[in-house]
Amino acid sequence: MRNDLTIYDKVADRWWSDGIRWVRTLKNLVPGRLKWFDQHIDWQGKDVLDLGCAGGFMAEALAERGAHVTGIDPASDAIDAARDHARAGKLRIAYDVGVGEALPYDDASFDAVVCVDVLEHVADLHRVLSEIARTMRPGGLLLFDTINRNPLARFASITIAEDMLRLLPRGTHDPAMFIKPKELRAAFQGVGLVPGPITGLGPRGLNRRLDLTFGPLPLTAILYMGIACKPAHEALT
Repeated sequence: MRNDLTIYDKVADRWWSDGIRWVRTLKNLVPGRLKWFDQHIDWQGKDVLDLGCAGGFMAEALAERGAHVTGIDPASDAIDAARDHARAGKLRIAYDVGVGEALPYDDASFDAVVCVDVLEHVADLHRVLSEIARTMRPGGLLLFDTINRNPLARFASITIAEDMLRLLPRGTHDPAMFIKPKELRAAFQGVGLVPGPITGLGPRGLNRRLDLTFGPLPLTAILYMGIACKPAHEALT
């Protein structure tokens, strides 16, 4: 089975235990993403949606930066784990169960939407981006990452990461759903978002547990992250 999204609920009770290597990999990606995202936004006081939040790694990091965070994910058990952990840490994060194709929020609800490790999994990319654009305020920012579609990305993400190193469970990704940057830029423009800069994301070293750490890289051929903005004013017709 490819694009297996049941993996998040299967380990929900151990999401914050640090006992599962691939879950630690997801946790270790957060600081590397934020090292670049932080250059583009001041999170303090912003209303932020973490779309595809799973058990809450990114959501908690954003809340600790002073954002007012809402997290949403279809994995209900993972959402329960996220709620419990936020409550234990006295973090005020609103969590909902739902999908990106039908966000249960009013128009112009958020200053920013964070969407990491998500776009290469969704059933209807255009619909998800339309919903993101709808719920963003004028001048708002989408911050994302995803996987490029080419033989090198397939080899690194499937053969090495899933099959050899087991950094992710086998079947996590379907390489046919990977997205080329030019395709994503066109999709943004199709829903009224203005594409911004992109950069690569990848391994930068090892921590004390010999797990990979991550950060920005110039190479965008495998993992890449970027931003897109909603125009502050509609164009005159």
